Amino acid sequence: MLIDGDFRPAWWLPGAHLQTLAPTLMRRRPAIPLRRQRLELPDGDFIDLDWAPEQPGPRVILFHGLEGSSRSPYAGGLMRRLHDQGFQALTMHFRGCSGEPNRLPRSYFAGDTGDMAWLVNHLLQQEPARPVAAIGVSLGGNALLKWLGETGQDNPLSAAVAISVPFDLDRSARRMEQGFSRFYQWYLVGRLKRSARRKCRLMPMPLDCTALPRLRTFREFDNAVTAPLHGFADVDDYYTRCSSRPYLRGIRRPTLILHARDDPFMTPETIPTPDDLSSSVRLELSRAGGHVGFVEGVGRYWPERRAGEWLGGIFSNTPG
Repeated sequence: MLIDGDFRPAWWLPGAHLQTLAPTLMRRRPAIPLRRQRLELPDGDFIDLDWAPEQPGPRVILFHGLEGSSRSPYAGGLMRRLHDQGFQALTMHFRGCSGEPNRLPRSYFAGDTGDMAWLVNHLLQQEPARPVAAIGVSLGGNALLKWLGETGQDNPLSAAVAISVPFDLDRSARRMEQGFSRFYQWYLVGRLKRSARRKCRLMPMPLDCTALPRLRTFREFDNAVTAPLHGFADVDDYYTRCSSRPYLRGIRRPTLILHARDDPFMTPETIPTPDDLSSSVRLELSRAGGHVGFVEGVGRYWPERRAGEWLGGIFSNTPG
């Protein structure tokens, strides 16, 4: 189902770029104490979880965006909202994103579903009767939707929310090479290169580390680093196999997608059509909002409100 979202931007933040940048540059991270837990993975690597204070409700895992973490402003806001509604909130850091490099040459990527599947199975083994839901933001949302679609009825989640997802990775990467969106590309590719350089100093890497300074675009970085590190033939193979849009019709769990038509990380052609969606998917599309922005007013953000409303409705016995 595709419907118009009820997001209305704050009058003092018009336009996609102000909506995108304001939460990152101006928002204070909500004060919520977090407890760090490290889990050892079967391949010898690890993932770090940050847990909100204990609550009795279903567990809700946040999968962050590219080079994000539990310290990202949107993560703090979502964790605070979930906690206040009685959910047990936690953030899973993708490998290398928790402040410490992971142990293996591989890192994470936009279709990296293995660790999230392993974590959900781990949580359900601990407490089989306690439901688990998930929220994915940007890159984390793409991986989440891909996992939901490729597993269908066998997916162990009870519900999901995805926010500002780059449904078509190739079109999104090409959009980031145009206009002011090149600023976001410069910033994010710079962070990716710093992470890769740090790994190159720590361990032998199956790539040409001397080429890192020459990489300027997402396509260049993903072709030289992401694809070879994670078993893809090249950037086109990676983008084709990991874009979430082709998987949306396979989703069989209640799933809410929040997206803005003016998202500067992608073109309007990237947005799924009703024919792309299964009956389990509700895509709420707003005219404005930017990328993971959606500022409704001072201290008010549409993804937090709608994710809270949606999950509260799914789990009607949850407080709030």
